[in-house]
Amino acid sequence: MTSAPQALDQAVIDLLFSEARTHNAWLDKPVSDAQLEQIYDLVKFAPTSVNCNPARFLFVKSLEAKERLLPCLNPGNVEKTKTAPVTAIIGMDLDFYETLPTLFPHVDAKSWFVGKNGFIESTAFRNSSLQGAYLIMAVRALGLDCGALSGFDADKLNAEFFPEGRVKVNFLLNIGYGNSEGLMPRQPRPTFAQSCKIL
Repeated sequence: MTSAPQALDQAVIDLLFSEARTHNAWLDKPVSDAQLEQIYDLVKFAPTSVNCNPARFLFVKSLEAKERLLPCLNPGNVEKTKTAPVTAIIGMDLDFYETLPTLFPHVDAKSWFVGKNGFIESTAFRNSSLQGAYLIMAVRALGLDCGALSGFDADKLNAEFFPEGRVKVNFLLNIGYGNSEGLMPRQPRPTFAQSCKIL
């Protein structure tokens, strides 16, 4: 019998949520391959529809790979990405359903998707977004900082990094040790009353 879940300590909640920030400036401190593997070992537990796991993660670290990535970005995102130790490209595999016989063997879930391009795309986008959100939380949980980016030329990035066409970019995430001197004041958030209803 498993015990009932307990609330996290406030310090952990602060680390993951209330004190966490989106970073745009980075300390000159590397992120190791072992750390990236640790991050993925947490991300893989993200909930996805029928355990479909459509996200594909490219961790861009090398100077050569960064030089391929930077021309795909909007100008305002170039410097922050150039100086980040790692930039994760969160992609979505549109052939994810081919793995369902292994990942969700209880029923013939693959047949739900074959030939249904709209359903495939919406499922891949929604669930790779969930996995990307888990990536943010895993990065924070392991003592790193991050900053998500959506300012890029998707067609150019897909052609550069996913030329076979099966995987499409969802969003980017810079990862490293944030330089707090580069932070802006925290911006306001909508209140519960503005964003929520209880029915």
